[in-house]
Amino acid sequence: MPAEWSPHKRTWMMWPCRAEVWDDMDVTRANYVDVAHAIRQFEPLTMVVHPRDRAQAHAMLGSDIELLEHPIDDSWARDAGPNFLIDAQGNKAGSCFSFNAWGGKYDPYDGDDSVGAAILEAAGVPAYSSSLIAEGGGISVDGDGTVLTTETCFPNANRNPDWSREAITEELKQMLGAEKVIWLPGNELEDETDGHVDGIAMFMAPGVVLIEGAGRADNDWYEKKLANLEFMRGQTDAKGREIRLVEVPDAMDAPDDHDMFCESYVNSYLCNGGVVMPQYGIREDGLVAEVYQELFPGRRVVQVPIPSIAIGGGGIHCITQQEPL
Repeated sequence: MPAEWSPHKRTWMMWPCRAEVWDDMDVTRANYVDVAHAIRQFEPLTMVVHPRDRAQAHAMLGSDIELLEHPIDDSWARDAGPNFLIDAQGNKAGSCFSFNAWGGKYDPYDGDDSVGAAILEAAGVPAYSSSLIAEGGGISVDGDGTVLTTETCFPNANRNPDWSREAITEELKQMLGAEKVIWLPGNELEDETDGHVDGIAMFMAPGVVLIEGAGRADNDWYEKKLANLEFMRGQTDAKGREIRLVEVPDAMDAPDDHDMFCESYVNSYLCNGGVVMPQYGIREDGLVAEVYQELFPGRRVVQVPIPSIAIGGGGIHCITQQEPL
């Protein structure tokens, strides 16, 4: 699986459609439109839409964003979508893990379980399927053989009760073309995804990981963040390089009191020539934008307000999936 900063052919997203997740579906869809248009500045984008929503999606998105119809259940392309792969000859394929809505938290989810294969068919590339229940937000890869994931997610009994951690490790290696899996402690208190890694730490370059700092001690997640941070110190990647950590704050001071509100700046998206990151309207927006600009001096940093996406428990990374060039 190539790293996210590798060149993309396009981005895939999924149009919001599960009413119980959102306070106001139209407002959430408007936030999705803003993210899609921010990405479209840099590369093509295809939005997967439920057939009943095609007309509205086209009206809101405009003609420069392609639509693919599929009877989806929800709107998290990172988690339900495929993980694209490239071999040594440049041939493309995709791996599809099984999907059960983050441990059966929503129903139905059969449309989302099948969307990965539908995307790969539309992209014209072969699919590899796995019986492991896993989500793309639960992994980060460096394109050089290393995978980051968390102890609290895939080994959770709500996903893979009959899989040992060792068996999950081997399956991740097989399905993603990896040599080493690094298991962060995770965060069981983040009970929507059970501690996806893309809200904690993400590869930004070979040997470089962006990670959320522990923040204030009065934060309920302080000890969990500290444990992840301490665990990553001194870790090496698949090539034996010691991983350099770049810390960023969270958005704890964002003006929202939803229990699931995503406060993660790590949950941003790298696309061709750009970094698309959340904007919460707080001081930390500018600080984190400067970090991204330092990490990617050749890219343009675009901040997008996502208040009506973050209430669903995810951010910009969660609603996007890259197809490599």
